[in-house]
Amino acid sequence: MKPMVNRSSWITPSWLILLLDLGCSVIAINLAFLLRLNFDMEALTPYPLEEISFIVLGVTLGLSLLLRTYRGIVRHTSLADIANIACMNFVSCCILLTIGYSHILDAEVNFFPLSVVLIGFFISSFLLLSYRLLVKWVFKYYKNFRAVNKTRAAIYHTGHSSIMLRKAINDNPDADIRIVAFLAETNGHAGKSIEGLPVYPARTGHFFKMAKQGRISLLLIPDDHLDAQLLNELVDECIMLNIKVQKIISVNQWIDGTQNKGIQLKDINIEDLLERSVIDIKNEKLEEEIRDKSVLVTGAAGSIGSEIVRQVIRYQPAVIILCDKAESPLHELELEMAELGTSIPIIPFIGNVCDKSRMQQLFEVYAPAIVYHAAAYKHVPMMEKNPSIAVMNNVLGTKIMAELAVDFGVEKFVMVSTDKAVNPTNVMGASKRIAEIFTQSFNNRINEQFKKTGPVFGLPPTRFITTRFGNVLGSNGSVIPRFKKQLENGGPLTVTHPEITRYFMTIPEACQLVLEAGAMGQGGEIFVFDMGKPMKVADLAKKMIRMAGKEPGRDIQIVYSGLRPGEKLYEELLNNAENTLPTYHEKILIAKVRSYAFEEVYAKVSQLIESAQQHYLTPTVALMKKLVPEFISKNSAYEELDKDKIKM
Repeated sequence: MKPMVNRSSWITPSWLILLLDLGCSVIAINLAFLLRLNFDMEALTPYPLEEISFIVLGVTLGLSLLLRTYRGIVRHTSLADIANIACMNFVSCCILLTIGYSHILDAEVNFFPLSVVLIGFFISSFLLLSYRLLVKWVFKYYKNFRAVNKTRAAIYHTGHSSIMLRKAINDNPDADIRIVAFLAETNGHAGKSIEGLPVYPARTGHFFKMAKQGRISLLLIPDDHLDAQLLNELVDECIMLNIKVQKIISVNQWIDGTQNKGIQLKDINIEDLLERSVIDIKNEKLEEEIRDKSVLVTGAAGSIGSEIVRQVIRYQPAVIILCDKAESPLHELELEMAELGTSIPIIPFIGNVCDKSRMQQLFEVYAPAIVYHAAAYKHVPMMEKNPSIAVMNNVLGTKIMAELAVDFGVEKFVMVSTDKAVNPTNVMGASKRIAEIFTQSFNNRINEQFKKTGPVFGLPPTRFITTRFGNVLGSNGSVIPRFKKQLENGGPLTVTHPEITRYFMTIPEACQLVLEAGAMGQGGEIFVFDMGKPMKVADLAKKMIRMAGKEPGRDIQIVYSGLRPGEKLYEELLNNAENTLPTYHEKILIAKVRSYAFEEVYAKVSQLIESAQQHYLTPTVALMKKLVPEFISKNSAYEELDKDKIKM
């Protein structure tokens, strides 16, 4: 059985191109004589056209072999090929003029008059280029004819990268997409055309015109031209017109070799739409403080901890210790770091932050100078059902790590907290607030001792810094992965309440704040972040359904399941009794919080941990409420404990 031949990949043989070029040159010189002599056959008598044709044939053959003009693929004729052909014709004219005016062939007759040679130059150039362009156009329209069933698409942006993308897609016979238009980001390009394709303005009202005239069902956006605000507008318009939106990898990734699998299209994720402008933090202290130092990250296998590791490694620490009790995720992170080919030692350390002996061993062996404490239990309903475990992990674990940090002279201890610690309505948020209170009061105690015994100038041996932020996109257990899974299963999407509202930020953005806090903080601060505008979770669910090409309420249902134990409608970043102080960055603020006496806090925290170690439930929560008076349970079995507070 003979293999099938792909007709679209057939290449015209070089010898055939050479023969055509030679034929064009002979036709050109003969036409040149006829035109010059006004087709007067008697006037042609002195000129032996047969001999002249052989001379032109020989000159053209020699130059073609020398300049290799016949080697180009005709359907891909470019400006370089045109220039090469023009150069060959120019040199050929010079040679023919030299032969003619030197009278080598005939002492009396000039076989190659200047006028004839010039006419021949233009005719030859026209013929050589015309048949090449004709073949190119034939292939183009042949491909368009075969592309009737291909998806008709437009490319957003009219720059060089978008033109390269169009060429790469349309020139690929295996692509199931055909680019038929451009969408201009500037009004200056709107209404014009690029390589024969219309350019539409990216303005409201013009999308319908583009979709109707171009019959477009797909909009491609180069990955290096994604702006969240504009992307939201584009997606909203396209959803209304049933146009799918996809992003395409940057042309720069083709050039630098980071992508070698051809053109890759990716669906627009809801994360792309929720991303805000990247915070531009240029703190030279950050590299100065991390470089050549031992860095410990607890909870390193988690979504926040692992991103902290990825960012810290850029600043060339002496060693990074990855501490986590989850074996498999920690192993995956170790493999990921190994693939970077870095010379920085990466130490996977399996251990529980509640295991003081194991953590003490870590500090003794590796002597970390900076600790990023991200280890915590964070699921609100789960911790509401297991309050003793929340205290053990979030409070006892933080207490053990903080005390060891001071004992072993750690420079900075940066704790990752949450917006749920503000006016907590659940056990998880309250446990994180207690951890904040402990580290802050511990920091104040150290400062007091340092002022009494330390030098007049300088900083205390260990400084404790806290960062608070809201929900992070794509983190383990967050709402977006759950919605995606429910969409894959055909719905419904479950939302706890129609009015529930949350702040969202990206994982890299959150971790950038954590690192910045370490560089900016002098000890005792709680850094909060301008999270922008909160978003209703129900609106988020509706948008994800529409982006999947479905209609909420018709194709995919949204079911309201009721608030979960400990869940509140609105998250806050600051306590009602708190205010903020500005920093050098407009989006990073310092929460001004009440101070606590360390002796009192230590006694209450010790009592709380003792109760949690016995796994008493209600008594443990009651002690938490004494430590955090603003802790008022919502939709929880522990609301009974707040009756006296509510009456007051």
